[in-house]
Amino acid sequence: MRVELDEPKCVASGQCVMAAPDVFDQRDDDGVAILLEEEPAAGLHDEVREAAAICPAAAIRLVEQ
Repeated sequence: MRVELDEPKCVASGQCVMAAPDVFDQRDDDGVAILLEEEPAAGLHDEVREAAAICPAAAIRLVEQ
């Protein structure tokens, strides 16, 4: 799985960070999400799928490999 984050679309809700804290974080200055792991380990895939599903801005795209 490869994760793509469209930072300009992000509305800084933090839902992705709560769902998958090993893969996403937020910038201190504006709260916009940042991607920590572009290709997360298999054990994190369910969390990442949840993060993508609950993102209110649909800023997370998953590419299944």
